[in-house]
Amino acid sequence: MKEATVTNTLAVTIQDAPIPIPQPGQLLIRVVTAGINPKDWKLPLFFLKDAPPSNQGDDIAGYVEAVGDGVLNFKKGDRVGALHQMFTPHGGYAEYAIAWAYTTLHLDEKVSFEEASTIPLAATTAALALYQRLRLPPPWNPRAADSDTPGPLIIYGGSTAVGSFAIKLASLSNIHPLIVIAGAGAPHVETLIDRTKGDTILDYRGITDPATLEVKIRDAAKGANIHHAFDAVAEAGSYQAIAAALAAPGKIVGVWPPRAEDRAEGVKFPVGIEVDSVMVGSVHADAVAGEMVGDREFGAVFSGFLGRALAEGWLKGHPAEVRPGGLKGIEGALRDLQDGRVSAVKYVVNIAETEGIQGEGS
Repeated sequence: MKEATVTNTLAVTIQDAPIPIPQPGQLLIRVVTAGINPKDWKLPLFFLKDAPPSNQGDDIAGYVEAVGDGVLNFKKGDRVGALHQMFTPHGGYAEYAIAWAYTTLHLDEKVSFEEASTIPLAATTAALALYQRLRLPPPWNPRAADSDTPGPLIIYGGSTAVGSFAIKLASLSNIHPLIVIAGAGAPHVETLIDRTKGDTILDYRGITDPATLEVKIRDAAKGANIHHAFDAVAEAGSYQAIAAALAAPGKIVGVWPPRAEDRAEGVKFPVGIEVDSVMVGSVHADAVAGEMVGDREFGAVFSGFLGRALAEGWLKGHPAEVRPGGLKGIEGALRDLQDGRVSAVKYVVNIAETEGIQGEGS
């Protein structure tokens, strides 16, 4: 099979590799479409500098080709979307990939592979942040209509795939008002919020002082205390502005831990404000002895929910832009992501468009 690997300079090489064999609890998936995420350029540049080139594709959509021992709910030919385990071989930048069955979802026929490949990583990241870190009410047990808690929720980076799924999931959980911070992608965010329930959008462009953004956030809350925030960007001082706007006890969860400058001497988060981060790979972590319910089990439950939500129309994927050239299109997409040239869309590639590969598209 053909497989693409990414170096620590973001150079992509396409090479021949053997088709992997699924282990117990795993699926071999014939990949139709793979999603490309910001972490696919950030990890090689910042965290995997000394590692060999690797297949970074963690968003997979395609057909089940083979099932490992113990897999009960999938069979060859099933249409699926899957979250590949980060930092392991056999990702989605290839003709065939490996995924754990419990973080794989069945795809209804009306859901395209392009749409499906925008979903697993971003939606699961947002869900972990909202429900496992912030402990907000999940969509299968939403907030009561007459409840004043949990109150306003800040979502920073609402036009990103992760931020957009946070908006969608929070809305399914009946969490309002949403104070969404976005820039050029604000028109996309407008299609996701509900202004009749107090949701609003703040444009961060042109705001260079965190104190100014803090004031705008407080004004948007209309006097209500804000205790919860999700930062889907976690860059350029966003933690500081959000933390200052929260009331104690409050908590921010970001997609990356605070950078060195956010924890530098002289930069202090307010008393009573907890700062945490979320990593989607926790759904594939080994079970902790004595702990029966955690991110791993949540991942299994949430994958089943995603399949139902897509089939029933409760949830939609993120807008997708297909990069031409199949696997050869990955490098350009990564560099565009690095340069900040994308807003409100997610890049995906159709594997069959790769030169030398013949297969079914979506």
